Amino acid sequence: MTTWRFDAIGTRWEVETESALDAERRSEVERIVADFDATWSRFRPDSTVTRLSSAGGEAPATADAAPMLEAFRELSAATAGAVNPLIGDSLAALGYDAEYSLHAGAPVPAPQEWTRTLTWNRELLRLASAAMIDVGALGKGRLVDLVTDALAGIDGALVVDAGGDMTVRGEARIALEHPFDPTRAIGVATVRDQALCASAINRRAWGDGLHHVLDARTGAPVTTWAATWAFAADAMHADAVATALFFDGGPELAHRWGVEWVRMSTSGKAERTPGAPVELFTTPRDRG
Repeated sequence: MTTWRFDAIGTRWEVETESALDAERRSEVERIVADFDATWSRFRPDSTVTRLSSAGGEAPATADAAPMLEAFRELSAATAGAVNPLIGDSLAALGYDAEYSLHAGAPVPAPQEWTRTLTWNRELLRLASAAMIDVGALGKGRLVDLVTDALAGIDGALVVDAGGDMTVRGEARIALEHPFDPTRAIGVATVRDQALCASAINRRAWGDGLHHVLDARTGAPVTTWAATWAFAADAMHADAVATALFFDGGPELAHRWGVEWVRMSTSGKAERTPGAPVELFTTPRDRG
């Protein structure tokens, strides 16, 4: 296997293939990533979501808008509003802003009636008033899927890994990093022809107990669950469930979507679905 490494959307990517990718395929992947970033990055002053954030307005809808925002609609309903694509200003209020100031103010809840403010169709993305869109709950998974699709024609095994959110064609053994000690694993997953996405409160963490997984209803970081892993046919739905599992309603959404999962609480207890393809080093509580 050969590995192509590059940095994009604030994370390290690794694309493993049996033969080195040619320049044309690399250029196509780079174009896909750049286009996604130009639309959805709240860290770029020239992105679509940044331009809309100051006063609202409308912009041409990319092919990503409807699939992601429809998934957000289901995520929001399943978690009673805890997951919300207008969470950007809440993240910025705690210091996770475009400048990475990490200077926290008071928590700011996200707009709860977000589907009245943010609307979309195949042609247009509309924001009725000032708000910052943040698709981090599932956006990286969506981009992993786009890159994977672009490489569908190559021969042999394939792994597209964007900082722990990945798709695997073939089989790979993946350690599940302990959220309180990155030198340890809580178990090992065997990923076969599917996606694995993870989320944890020790990633993008700063200050006194601050991290990037917020409850949109309060604007405050979650405190019950420390890490999640989700296995699905595609990375966008795995990423979405990995986010939903921090909240009540997450397991039910995973069941409805046919997603297997593992999660660990902040007290160190693990639970899993019986079908999750993992060997855990701790005794978990099974969830149906």
